[in-house]
Order: sequence, then structure tokens, then C-alpha cells
Amino acid sequence: MTKEEKSVVIEELTAQLAENTNIYLTDISGLNAEATSDLRRACFKSNIKLAVIKNTLLAKAMEASDKDFGELPEVLKGNTSLMLSETGNAPAKLIKEFRKKKKAQKPLLKGAFIESAVYVGDDQLDALVDIKSREELIGEIVGLLQSPAKNVVSALQSGGGKLAGILKTLSER
Repeated sequence: MTKEEKSVVIEELTAQLAENTNIYLTDISGLNAEATSDLRRACFKSNIKLAVIKNTLLAKAMEASDKDFGELPEVLKGNTSLMLSETGNAPAKLIKEFRKKKKAQKPLLKGAFIESAVYVGDDQLDALVDIKSREELIGEIVGLLQSPAKNVVSALQSGGGKLAGILKTLSER
């Protein structure tokens, strides 16, 4: 690879890092051809982009990026694959499910950058799985906001429409 080709790859990686807020660094070395193919297929179905990246090029792209990747450049040793996703917990769920299904230790989570938070190490996988997506959070907030309104409406209906009944019902709740 020539110096010019490397520069182009670094620029492309820097652009990908800028565009994505959910970035996972994994190690998929040691997977056989069938398992690798299954992982790529699972990533495609889950709308996760998977690419094997050269550590030095990714480190330079991280340096060139506006984002603060914290300790992530330090995990760029050995084989590194980059997983990019629109949903913060999708790659973590996929990794966990893939390991369970294949009864394997790989892919191994090296680190992740989720909405400006940095997670380092495979022991962070469960924490990443538990992260809620923006849609899940909005759904929970809407549910919580609707709950008191439903209580008031049901109190008004059960009180029989009289002011004393309404006050009594509301005070009981």
C-alpha cells in the first residue's frame, strides 16, 4: 500500500468515525470461515457495518477526528475489526447472541465509543447490551408521562362527575 493509498484510507476512516456515534472495536481472529461468514451475515441483517481495519490506520484516523476516543487507541493491538451502528447497543447484543449461539469466546470486545462515552474491555459487554436506544428511551418517557394523565382521567370518570366525588377519588390515589 502506497503512502497516497494510506492517506485516502485514513481520510475515509476519519469520515466514518465522524459520521457514526456508535463505534465498536472487536477481535474476530480465530473464527473459521463459516463462523466469520455467519457473523458478517448477522451484522448485515442487524444493519451493522463490519470491517477489518489496520490498527495504525485506525489510530491515525482517531487522531485526525474531532472526537475524544480516550483510551480506545490503546486497545489497537492484534487483530481489530470495526463495527459501526446507528443503535448503541445493537453490536453488543449481536456479539453476545453470536457467542451464545456458536458457544465461542469470539468476537471479543476490545472497546466501544457510544455517544461520546468510552468503554474498554470485554467485561463491558453486559453494560453495553443494557444501554437503551433513543427510541426505547422516548417510549419509556412517553409511557411515564401518560401514566399520571390516565390516573386523573380514571379518577374523574369513577367519581361520578361530582366535585366531591372527584376530590375524594383523587385524594385516595
